[in-house]
Amino acid sequence: MNFWESLKKDMQRGIKEGIEAVKEGAVVVRKRAETLTEDAKKHYSIFELKTKVQKEITELGGSVYDLSSTSKNPLLDKKVKAIIGRIKKMEIEIRKLEGKPEAKQKRKPARQSIKSQKKTA
Repeated sequence: MNFWESLKKDMQRGIKEGIEAVKEGAVVVRKRAETLTEDAKKHYSIFELKTKVQKEITELGGSVYDLSSTSKNPLLDKKVKAIIGRIKKMEIEIRKLEGKPEAKQKRKPARQSIKSQKKTA
């Protein structure tokens, strides 16, 4: 095999290897682009939900303020309860999108009787 044939063979092999490398790279780039697109969609959804929560909290504050002069406990109002319910639902959605576990409700510590307080003291 002379120099020219050897060179031609090496060039053809190099071209084939280059094409395969480009194909593999394109697959990797496509997968990465899909991942980035999904991440961007998720972040945008979280942003939208947080904006809605902010609007709901503003509305809640206005409602509680209006009711504070006429009602002893504005938290018992149906409108206020509805707003709080919507906020809690959005908070759960945000936690799911962020991949955080749901927040557990805090338990109130049991009150100790006066006798048990004296015993522990």
